Amino acid sequence: MTARVPGAAGSPQTLDMMVNMGPQHPATHGVFRMELAIDGERVVGLIPHIGYLHRGSEKLCEHEIYSQIITLFDRLDYVSNFNNELGLVLAVEKLMEIQVPERASYVRMILCELNRIASHLLFVGTFALDAGAMTPSLYTFRDREMIQALFEATSGARMMHNFFRVGGIKEDVADDFVVRVDRLLGELERGIDEVDGMLSFGEVLLARTKGVGVISGPDAIDWGMSGPCLRASNVPYDVRVDEPYCLYDRVEFGVPVGTQGDSWDRYYTRVVEMRESVKIVRQCLAQLQPGPIMAQLRRIARPPKGEVYAHAENPRGDFGVYIVSDGGERPYRLKVRPPSYCNLMPLRDLVVGSYIADAVVILGSLDIVLGEVDR
Repeated sequence: MTARVPGAAGSPQTLDMMVNMGPQHPATHGVFRMELAIDGERVVGLIPHIGYLHRGSEKLCEHEIYSQIITLFDRLDYVSNFNNELGLVLAVEKLMEIQVPERASYVRMILCELNRIASHLLFVGTFALDAGAMTPSLYTFRDREMIQALFEATSGARMMHNFFRVGGIKEDVADDFVVRVDRLLGELERGIDEVDGMLSFGEVLLARTKGVGVISGPDAIDWGMSGPCLRASNVPYDVRVDEPYCLYDRVEFGVPVGTQGDSWDRYYTRVVEMRESVKIVRQCLAQLQPGPIMAQLRRIARPPKGEVYAHAENPRGDFGVYIVSDGGERPYRLKVRPPSYCNLMPLRDLVVGSYIADAVVILGSLDIVLGEVDR
C-alpha cells in the first residue's frame, strides 16, 4: 500500500500513502475526518479535521432568553441531553444564588444518571461493533430503548427533552414514576450483566483493546481529558465527588478507575460506571419526597451582572458552562467547556504507531459526540 520511487543513488524510497477515514464513515461516529498517513497497515501520521457540524451554538445562545437556550443545549451532545441541560441551569442558578427544591434536585439526578447509563449503553454497543462484534449492540440498544421510553413519558420528548428549568424542572413526574424507574433498574442490571459476560473478557475483545491506545494519567491530565477517559488512566477525578452539585453529597457510590489507560480500560470503566449509576438512582428514589419542584423566582430569568462558571459530570467528562451576564434576559457571552473536544486532543499520539484497525478502536474508545465537539 506504499509507493516506491528511486532514490538519489538509485536506492528505493518509501512514500507514505494518505488515506481518508471520514467525514462520512461509520467508524468515526459522526462527521469527523481522520487523514491518515500509512506505511503498509501501520499509521505513521494523523491529521484530525473537525468543524463539519459547526452550527454556532454558543453565539445562538447570546440571542435567546435563558429558557430558550435549554433546547440548544439538548442538541450539543445529543446522547446526554439531560446532563447538558443540567450544566446550563446550574450556571444560571449559581449566578442568581437560587436554592433549588430538594424534589427537583433528586429528579434531576435520577434523569441524569439514567441518561449516563443510556449513553454508556450506546457506547458499549458501538464499541463492540468497532471491534467486530455485532450481538452486544442488539442487547444494549434494547436496554437503552427502555430508558428512552421513560424519558419520553416524563418529558414528552424522546431525546430533545427541554425539561430542566432555572430553579427546578418543568413539571412534576407522574405518580407511577418511582415504581416505573425501580422496575427499569432491575431490567438494566440484568442487561448490563448480560453484555458484560458476553463481551468484556472475550478473547477477541481483549486482543483488540488491551495495550492499544495507552495514555498515562499525567499525560491525560496534561491533554485536558476528563470523565471515563481520564479515570481509565488511574486518575480518580469525578466532578460529582470532588465538587458535588445537586445532592450528590447525600448518595454513596464508587468512582471506577483503570490501571493501564488503554482502550479496554476506557471501555470497562464505563461498564462499571453503569452499575454505580444504578446505585445512585436507587438511593435517590429512596430519598425522593413530595414537595415543590420550582424555586420562587420570576418566570423569565434575569441574572444580575457578573460572570459565572459551573460544571458537572457529563457521561463523556467535565462539562462546563461559562456565562457573562449584563443583567438582561439573555447572556452577554456564553461559552462551553466540552469534554469530547478535550478528549480528542491526544488522538494523534494515541493512534500513530498503531494499525489502521487499531485507529478505529482507539477513536471509538474516546466516545466522542461531534455535535458537542463542533458546536
